Amino acid sequence: MISAKFGGLRPAVSVLVGAAILLVALGLALGVGETRIPLVDIWSVLRIEAGYAAPEVNPIDHGILWSYRLPRAIIALACGMSLALSGVVLQALLRNPLSDPYILGLSAGASTGAVAVAILGFGAGALTLSGGAFIGAMLAFGFVAWLARMARGNATQATSSLALLLAGVAGAQLFHALTALIIAKSADANQASGIMFWMMGNLSGSRWPDVYLAVPVALAGSAVIFAHFRALDAMTFGREAAQSMGIRTGRVMAILISTTALLTAVIVSMTGAIGFVGLVVPHAMRFLVGVGHFRLIPATALAGGVFLILADIVARMLIPGQTLPIGVVTALVGAPAFAIILVRSSRAHSG
Repeated sequence: MISAKFGGLRPAVSVLVGAAILLVALGLALGVGETRIPLVDIWSVLRIEAGYAAPEVNPIDHGILWSYRLPRAIIALACGMSLALSGVVLQALLRNPLSDPYILGLSAGASTGAVAVAILGFGAGALTLSGGAFIGAMLAFGFVAWLARMARGNATQATSSLALLLAGVAGAQLFHALTALIIAKSADANQASGIMFWMMGNLSGSRWPDVYLAVPVALAGSAVIFAHFRALDAMTFGREAAQSMGIRTGRVMAILISTTALLTAVIVSMTGAIGFVGLVVPHAMRFLVGVGHFRLIPATALAGGVFLILADIVARMLIPGQTLPIGVVTALVGAPAFAIILVRSSRAHSG
């Protein structure tokens, strides 16, 4: 089996393989585009910016690489890590293979919170876009959890999964409608156009100040999630089973849900809502490395970052002279994957 083969790799070998894949993805992200930059020039620019001697590079290529492509690639890496790990956490805590920040409405809630700050001035200047997005994400999760609990009652596991999925759809539509209402009521034409493009997922505006926020948050969130890998293993068997193992489930869920909401909020405030990363990547990594979260969490973080870097390259190259919203590319991959997982999950419960 492929999963057994990859899951059996020694940790040192796995780290080297993962690092090599990441370097290749970053190299492609820096070199590929309307202006192709050779690898030797990329290396020279990196050395110059690090303060070492290196051959001079065309100033235009230098600016494109350092001010545009490198921060964009780093943001894609941080964004992919954050969204993929959020999917891992939600799928374990909610015991639902279809759980994902986008599908459960967290991204929609975060978008509403960010737009409320940007257009309505919510928070009277004391609240950043990320702060507003965090509040919106938490409100969305609370609404979806409440609605799912009201709908499922004493239902079976299959019906409970369906109730959660439908509650997520309802929550996402509600917060999308609130966002549209805010835009229609208070935004001018230029603001509305920019926000609608941003809401489809867009890395075009990524710059170094965004890196200084996204990377620390992604790394801190990853550390918090990895520190709870045993609790996540236990929670996949249910709250009662986890409590019998000595896990303080209420505390764990509060910490991990808050961490997931924070990761989603920071990313959405910078790039808009990017769907299906948290759905596709964790399932692919479970196939490769198994279900144990000690291996699954770092593998998913790496794969999520690589996946979004490659998706961004496709978004930049698919239509010559035009950059697609990255959310379009991830949806083209994620929607079929969602359908496959939905069918397999339904068959498993019915069987």
